[in-house]
Order: sequence, then structure tokens, then C-alpha cells
Amino acid sequence: MRSLFNSLAVLTGLLTSVAVAVHPVEVQGQDFIDTVTKKRFMIVGVDYQPGGQAGYKPQENSDPLTNKDVCLRDAITLQKLGANTIRVYNVDPTLNHDDCASIFNSAGIYMIIDVNGPQSGESINRAEPWTSYHKDYLRRIFGVVENFKNYPNTLAFFSANEVMNDMDTGKVNPQYIRAVQRDLKAYIKAHSKRTIPVGYSAADVREILQDTWAYMQCDNDGDGSESDIFGLNSYSWCGGDATFQTAGYNTLVDMFENSSIPVFFSEYGCNEVMPRVFDEVAALYGDKMTALSGGLVYEYSQEESNYGLATIDEDGSVKLRKDFDALQAQFNKLDMSKIQATKPDATSIKAPKCDKKLITNDAFDTNFTLPAVCPGCQTLIQNGIDKPINGKLVKVLATKSPNKVYASSGSEVKNLALTLLSNDGVNTPSGETTSPADSDNAIPTADGSAAGESDKPGAATSKLAGGWTLLAATVIAVLTVL
Repeated sequence: MRSLFNSLAVLTGLLTSVAVAVHPVEVQGQDFIDTVTKKRFMIVGVDYQPGGQAGYKPQENSDPLTNKDVCLRDAITLQKLGANTIRVYNVDPTLNHDDCASIFNSAGIYMIIDVNGPQSGESINRAEPWTSYHKDYLRRIFGVVENFKNYPNTLAFFSANEVMNDMDTGKVNPQYIRAVQRDLKAYIKAHSKRTIPVGYSAADVREILQDTWAYMQCDNDGDGSESDIFGLNSYSWCGGDATFQTAGYNTLVDMFENSSIPVFFSEYGCNEVMPRVFDEVAALYGDKMTALSGGLVYEYSQEESNYGLATIDEDGSVKLRKDFDALQAQFNKLDMSKIQATKPDATSIKAPKCDKKLITNDAFDTNFTLPAVCPGCQTLIQNGIDKPINGKLVKVLATKSPNKVYASSGSEVKNLALTLLSNDGVNTPSGETTSPADSDNAIPTADGSAAGESDKPGAATSKLAGGWTLLAATVIAVLTVL
């Protein structure tokens, strides 16, 4: 009997520690590639910063990835949406993010982390970048690397966000952004077991966009300062009447067709016409835009700027907005198997050599002689920062939503729980309708069905089946031991 109990204990341990790590992703040419399956990885994502900038509270030991209950609630919702990536703008490198990183990892969701913060000294000062590039600043951003480097679902780091937003800020800042990237990449090479891409998130200011991308991606005599990825915050597609041409997507395709690095929308989702219908999703993941690697919708939570997919109330409950419904419907139309197919030519594109001829506007920076590594910073790069907080994956035991979630119709969504994905699991749109159209007879449930609806086949179903297969195999293995 004791042997039976011991074996059951082993079984319980196995079930609570089922391998749920997503595969690390690497950059090959203009594509993200899954390091195990070798399939192309396309970002189907959402920008995640509950509370906005005010959600970053280092003085209270709090940021968007420190509260595991909040992360579990939102990971469940984002998993139902069909997202596979979040972008988090502000994190405190002195705090522990294991629970939240592990929850999103178990949900099959990657993280793009901005290394900067909103407080003084935590980012590059676009007005005088030379005043903010120093040892204390690098210690801070290296701390973010240390904090997130061990999570397999850390997809990339952003070195800066919209530092260049007009011709004036494009005169000197590019050199400093590349210097920061040089230092970040050197630190990752010295202190991380795997290469993690580093890049820049740019404003969609067309007068400087092409020059920004050209400056950031070119090979500067192998100094390692080039962007590995290029994010674009684009809001040019507005409303259901917008088209590929009126939104200027055709221009973006021409610009990035031969990019040597992955380009994606680090923010998108114009809100000039409400509720948003997200027709641009079909274009972004369509045949005409294969040079881009998807994008992240701005943003998960409703804040003052009115871009939210969901409203978070003071009691922690969440109400999905019609924007959520529309985006989920658009994601459900995507053919992920087609989207994930690699293009052999795209993975072998090489960056051009840095040259002032790459820059089209005389007012934009053409100086590729970067600032020297700041005083005392080379020692930091070589030896590492003192007492880093190194993150690691932990077991995810709780799976039920700790808070109530309501559909856009006002009805509570019942039975919400996180689906723990298997070791090769990346979240994909599943065909669910989490927040169905308002109906007196439609009571939304976690699987997206309503009264009178038949079950919808999709990725979540296959993932669940895979989980039961793994469970059965584990049980058989334990019984064999008995």
C-alpha cells in the first residue's frame, strides 16, 4: 500500500510539473524561427500594461508581471483570444517575475520586454542622449536581461521605444540607440546561455521611418550594434473603410520587402473609429505582407487613451469589450499553418554595410561612428552586474481564473481556466467565441459555446487532447512501475 501511495505521489508530481516550456525562438534573416520545429514564428500579440504607466510601481514592489493572480486572470483571457505574444513596457529588474513568466509560458505565450522604464534615469533622453548613457543606466537595463534571460518564452528585448519621432530627434539619437544595443547584445553574449534578439520600436513617422530602419539594421563593420528586430508602432489603418492602399500598407511592403531582420507591428489598432473592427489583421497576415512577422494590438487593458480590449474594475473583475470580440473573430480567420511556413529566401537575407548612402534625408543621422562604451561600463559587460535577480520557471498549480470575467454583453463567462500546453505548445487562435453576441439565450462559457451552440473545433481542442494523451501515458508508466 505504501508503494502505491509513493507511486501516486510520483504521479502527482509528474502531473504538476508537466513540461510546458515553449521553444526558444531565434532570428534567421527577416523571419523568427522556432529553434525546434524550424517553423516560422509569427507574432499574434497584444501589448500588455495593466494600469498603463501607473501600473509600474517600483516603490511598492509592483509592476505588470509581479502579481500572479492578475497574470493568471489575463493569461487565460489572452489565451482565449488566440494571442501568442505580449509586449510589456515597464518592468522592475529588482523584483521576482517567476510566477507571471511561468504562467504566460504555460499558456504558450511569449514576452517581448522593454528594458527601459518611465522614471528618471531609466531611459535614453531624446533631447540630450549623451546625458543618459552612463553606468547606472546600463546597470538597470542589464538587470532586466538578467531577470528575463532564463525564461524560454522571452522572445526579445526592446532597447528603446519611439526615441526618434521627428527630424530633430533623428539627428543624434540613432548613434546612442545603436550603442545601447551594442552593449546589451555584448552583455547577453557574455551572460546568457542563448542568444536573445535585441531591437528598436519605432514610431510610424513616414518622413524618418525608412531612414530609421536603414540606420538600425545595417552592418557597422561587425560591431554588433545592429538591431536584430525592428518594431513599428503603426496606426494608419483606421476603420472598416480603410484599404491596403489608403492605410499605406503597400508603402510598408515596398520598404521592408528586402529587410535583413524581422519587422513587425509593435503596436497597431487605430481607434479613430469605434468600436474597432480590426480589418487590418487579414492584411497583416495575408499574402501581400509576408515580409512582416505579424504584430501586437494596442492594448489589453482599457486606459485613458481608449485602446483597451478589456476593462479591469477595481475589484479585479474584467469586462471584455466589443474590440475584444472583433479581434478574436479576426484572429480565428487566420490560417496558422500557412502563416508559419518559411520562405527559404527570407531566412538568408544579409544586412547591407552601413553607409551614408543608405540615408535618404540629409537631416537624418549619417554618422556611424558610435559613442565609446561609457566609463566603467565595459567592466559591467564583462563581469556582470552585482547581485542580479535571475528568473526561472516555476510550477503553475492554479489554473482557474481568480476573478470574474464578463462578456461584452454583460453576462459572466463561466468555467474560465488556463489550458496548460505541452512542451511544444504555442498558443494559437482556436475558433472560440469567448464573448458571443448579446442574446437572452446565450450564456457564454469558457469554451466559447453558448446555449444551443455546438462545440467548435480548434487549436484548444487539439491541445486538450494532447494533454490527455500525455496524462494517459504518464498513468500507464506509473502503473507499469507498480
